[in-house]
Order: sequence, then structure tokens, then C-alpha cells
Amino acid sequence: MIPRYEDEVIARLFSDEARLGRWVDVELAVTDALAELGEIPVAEASRLRERAPRVDAAFVAAVEAREKTTKHDTAAFVDVLQAAIADPAARWIHFGLTSSDVVDSALSLAIVEAIDRTLTLCQGLLEALRAQALRYRDLACLGRTHGMAAEPTTFGAKLALHWLTLRRARERLERARSVIAVGKLSGAVGTYSASSPELERRALARLGLSPTPATQVIPRDRHAEVFWALASLGAAIEALATELRHLARSEVGEVAESFEPGQKGSSAMPHKRNPVLAERLTGLSRLLRSYVQPALEDVVLWHERDISHSSVERVIVPDAFHVACYSLTVATEVVAGLVVFPDAMARNLASTRGLVYSQQILLELVRRGLARDDAYRLVQAAAVRALEERRDLREVIAEDERVPLGASELATLTAPDRVLRHLGQLFRLLEEEQ
Repeated sequence: MIPRYEDEVIARLFSDEARLGRWVDVELAVTDALAELGEIPVAEASRLRERAPRVDAAFVAAVEAREKTTKHDTAAFVDVLQAAIADPAARWIHFGLTSSDVVDSALSLAIVEAIDRTLTLCQGLLEALRAQALRYRDLACLGRTHGMAAEPTTFGAKLALHWLTLRRARERLERARSVIAVGKLSGAVGTYSASSPELERRALARLGLSPTPATQVIPRDRHAEVFWALASLGAAIEALATELRHLARSEVGEVAESFEPGQKGSSAMPHKRNPVLAERLTGLSRLLRSYVQPALEDVVLWHERDISHSSVERVIVPDAFHVACYSLTVATEVVAGLVVFPDAMARNLASTRGLVYSQQILLELVRRGLARDDAYRLVQAAAVRALEERRDLREVIAEDERVPLGASELATLTAPDRVLRHLGQLFRLLEEEQ
């Protein structure tokens, strides 16, 4: 990932030092389990832990140098680790294991930790959205469908619905965490030919993982589910960003991103105040979606395993979490610092001249005995006249002698409070989250 979009926690998590450190953790969990089962001397397993090297830049460099000879990164790692331990007990390192036992179990550890980081940042965005939704729960604004004026809603309701979408995305990511929190130590083709299910269970328990049936590798549909959950999270962020971008347009002007002292919106036009962060989030969500396809293609491997997935995962696993975590950080900044213009919302709502209450009038006419289609055509004709004559819908429709409604009744039907009276149900969900 380019530094611009890196998350510092994810960067450390997927560093070479951290990756090889997890490999050491897996190897030592296996030797501890071997000792528990009486398959190797307890004293030798203890010495392995005592003598295990600290995985630093020098250790990584030694593995890279050894790989130039072995042409195999895991084999190079085992050679360097055994040499660093410098004890006869080192012969038990990688005993009964194949490379993917170590690499796949360690990758699961990394992904679980990366998901935890993502969930922490997701909670921050949820809290920011919830706070703003409750703050603006009663701020009436224009609802739009097809980009056109529809009926009134509130700005708080808009944000509350995005909060619910993001909460569902969080739940999908939590489920994906449970799906990927597995390991395998079942050997070359998953048959435990050189180990045992009990060894696997004990060793993985030390790492916080559960065993899963496997070939030489953990089935990649598990990993694909993680990428789908990340893409879903990105879509939730993009939906929010797109809404804010539309509301920030010059002719709408209902919200704006915060604008810091010294900030410039355009290199050419000093008046510009562009929604650049929301636009950035839109672009990054495209990246997150793009990782789903190679993740799904990685599910299909030859027989018990080939290596076609390996190069893909080396790129998309860290990059996807960088993008997800960076996006959550930026989205939280946007929501927390959002500038809202209530006067613009009121002005845009008023500019419809009451047309947004056409359904309320239609329904009341039906209640008074008019056939639905007759009532619809009556209100529709009045709406056309209101637009053409630039008059309020209430005035125009009151002139129709077929309408059995007085001025006070029409005023009640075209009041925002009437349309928004049931929104309490939505906000109770946010209040219950406390």
C-alpha cells in the first residue's frame, strides 16, 4: 500500500518482522503441544522457547538471504530459526508440519488481528454517526428519490439509516472474524499423516484458533468471506459519502466538509470548497470491491493445493485492511466535523411550494370518498399548475371545487410534523445503543 493510505497499526501487523514472528509462534505452539502429549521431552520444548530468537530486521534479512539458496521462504525460515536456536532441541522445529500449516495458521492470526483493528475503527464511526443523528433528529429537510424532491425527512433520519447500514456491515465483519479464526496442522494433504488431530487442537488452542478440516491449505472460501465483508463495509461508507457529496453541491448547499485554516479547495478557483474527503472515500470503496474477485478466484485451487493464491494474498490481504481502516478513519473525521446548514435545508424544502405533501392530500381525498385514481389525477393536475404558475400547491388545490378540504385542513396536511410523526421508532434504536 502506498504510504498515503496506510494505517499505522495495519502496517506494523503486516510487516516482515510481525509475519515471521507469527510463524515462530506457530512453531513453538506445536512443540509445546508435542511436549504435552509426551512426543518430545518437556525440557527440550522449554529450551526452544527460551532460545527462540527475537524476530527483528536482522532475522528477516537472514531469512531473505537463505531464501536465495532454498528458493522457498518457509524452508529458509525453518533453517534460520533452527540455526538461531543453536540447540539440539531445534530438530523438533517444523516436526510433522508442512509449510502451509505454519503459513496459513499464522495468516489467520494476522487477519483476526486486522479485523479487530477494523472493528475498533468501525465503532468510532458508528459513535460519530449516532451522535450526529441524534443531534439532528428533528432537523427537517427534503427527501429525494431519483434525485428529485420526494417527501420531507430529517437530516438525523438520514444519518440514522446510514448508522444502521454500517452496523450491519460491522456484524458481517464480526461473522467473518469467526469464520477465519481457524488454523490447520494436518500436514501435507490434510490427513494427519505425520501428526494428529489432538496435537492440532492443543497447538491451535494456544494460539486462539480452532481446527478446521483442510487439504494442504485452509479452504479459501473462508478468506473470500472476509473480503466480501470488507467490501460491504466499503459500500456502507461509500453510500454515506455519496449522500454527503450530493448535499454539498453548490445548488443544494445543505452540508459541507470541515475546512481548516489555510486549506485550499482549488489551485485555480479560490472560492471552491470541494467535498474531497467524501470523494476519496468513494474511490477507496472501489478498491475494496476489487479485492473480492481475486479472493473468490483463490477458492479454486488444483487438487489438494497449488500456489496460485499465494502471490494474490500477499498483496490483497494487507492492502484491503489498509484501505478499510484508512477509510474508516477519514469517514469518522468527515462525520464528526460535518458542517450543517439548517437554513439551506429549510429553503430547499420551502422551494417545493408544498408539492412534497401531495401524497398527504391524495390520501385524505381517498378517505373522504374519492376513488383513488380520481384523487390522484386531481392532485396531479394541481401539482402541474402549481409548477407552471409558481404557486403553492395548497392555494391551487383549494380552488378546485371538487376538493372537500378547508384551508386549515390543508395546512395540517402540509405540515412537516405530520409527515415525520413516526420517526421516533427509528431513533429508539439509536437510543437503545447507549
